[in-house]
Order: sequence, then structure tokens, then C-alpha cells
Amino acid sequence: MDAIGTVLVAMLGGALRVSTPFLFVSLGECLTERAGRINLGNEGVMVLGAMVAYATSYETGSPWLGVLAAAGAGLLLGGLHGAICGLAKVNDVAMGIAIMLAGTGIAFFFGKPYVQPSATLLPAIPFGFWSSSPQLKNALAVSPLFLLGLATAFAMAWMFRATRLGLRVRIVGESEDAARALGLPVNRTRFFATATGSALAGIGGAFLSLVYPASWNEGLSSGQGLMAVALVVFARWNPVHCITAALLFGAAGALGPSLQTVGITWGYYLFYAAPYVVTLAILIATVRPGRTLRGMPGELSIGR
Repeated sequence: MDAIGTVLVAMLGGALRVSTPFLFVSLGECLTERAGRINLGNEGVMVLGAMVAYATSYETGSPWLGVLAAAGAGLLLGGLHGAICGLAKVNDVAMGIAIMLAGTGIAFFFGKPYVQPSATLLPAIPFGFWSSSPQLKNALAVSPLFLLGLATAFAMAWMFRATRLGLRVRIVGESEDAARALGLPVNRTRFFATATGSALAGIGGAFLSLVYPASWNEGLSSGQGLMAVALVVFARWNPVHCITAALLFGAAGALGPSLQTVGITWGYYLFYAAPYVVTLAILIATVRPGRTLRGMPGELSIGR
């Protein structure tokens, strides 16, 4: 395999791995924003989910219990966010920042004993069994969480399009006045959307500690929870488009390691900054003054 092929295969494998936490946190943010609320606390939820998943897997020997525990931690933290934001005159953006700080602080405090121990990790599915190329086999070793993320994206899109629950979320996100006129429980709908969205972000955090990079440390998330806001804007609040957006961010994140596989080390830190450059480019391209953000729910704070 030549150098270009090696880089492309490495980027394929890296994109599949790196995109998974982006996919879960963007789906969680998509659900929350479709209900008319922004949750900047998902960064803290991811860090807390990563710690809880790793600690649970270490203590029980079951990584799947770790994933469930991470989802539960995200559910609780998102529920707290949703409950407080339902109070009068509470700003969801400011509260999201508080939740982010709380989540990271709790994770750092209780996660110190688990920095060194080795927990049981989630095994990958070897989709490259048919190939004789070690690089391709490694690239096609796909985490079951990635497949779960794909299924979640399509299920969420179907929910928005074809179910009463999805219609309720969409109405609440588009117009609070219309929702109240129809007798819909606005605060309760947003509470459950925020809590469920944070549970998905918690699963994204579990991927970081149990699959890739498969460890627990205090700098694990690297701002992925915050980048999810830009990713959802890029996906136009469409769960299926979140798959494409997550793969794009994942490929950008895999660029640096992929070039290293063929010995290109120049600009090492520049290549590792690619996801942040993509985030900035997306924000510039999609939120220019005078440009309508097609698909944005009407009740989002950034659109009012």
C-alpha cells in the first residue's frame, strides 16, 4: 500500500473512531435544541460520563455497565439543567456553563483514583476480517457504539417526522405560545429533551474512556461538547445530517495521526488543531450576518 493509500485508510479508521463521540453529543444537542433550548453543559456531561464509565467498568469488569452508568450520569446532570432552566428568568446559556463547570469538577474530584488503573474496554467488531492488510483490518475495527449512534440518528429522525412525541418536541421548539395554546406541557417537554440529550452526551463520554483513546484523564474531552453546538448548526438540526457532520469532524481529527503513520511530522500541532479550524470555518460560513439559519427552531435563544 502506497503512502497516499496508507493515509486514506488511516483517516477512514480515525474518522470512524473520532466521529463517534461527536455523533452522540451532537444528537443529544440536536434533540435539546429542537425543543427550544441550548445546552452548553454537554462538555461537562461528556467528561463526567467518561469518568463514570471508566470507574464502573473498572469496579465491575463490565464496560457495557459503564456505558449505562455514563448515560445515567448524563441523564441526572441534564435533568438538573432542565429543571433549573424551567424556572422563571433563568438563562439556559449561563446555566449550561455552570453545568459544564459542575460536571468537570465532579469528574476531576471523584476520578482521581482511576487515572492509573486499567479498566475493561469495549471490544471492537472486526469488519475487516476479509482483508489481508493489517492497516485496513485496524481501520475497519468498528466500535458497537458507532453502530448504536447510527441507529439512534435514524430513530430520532423518524421520531421527529412520524410520531406524536416528535411533533410535540418540534412545536415546543418552534413556538412556545403555539405550544401553550395547544395545551402542550412546554417545560416538561424541554426537561425530558434536555435530560435525554445529556444522556446521549454521556454515552459519547463513555466512548472516550472505554474505546478511544481508551483511558481516563482530566483532559479527555478537549472541547468536543462545545463543538457540538457548531456541528448541529452545520447539520441544520437534522439528526441524519449529524452523521455526516460527525464524520467530517472525525476525519479532521484523524488528519494528524494519519500523516504520522507515513512519517510526516511537520506541523504536528497544526494538524491536531484541524477540528477547531473546521469548527471556526463552519461558524463563519453558517452564521454570517443577514444569512438565515435554515432549520433553526424558532425558540432558540441565539435566534431571538
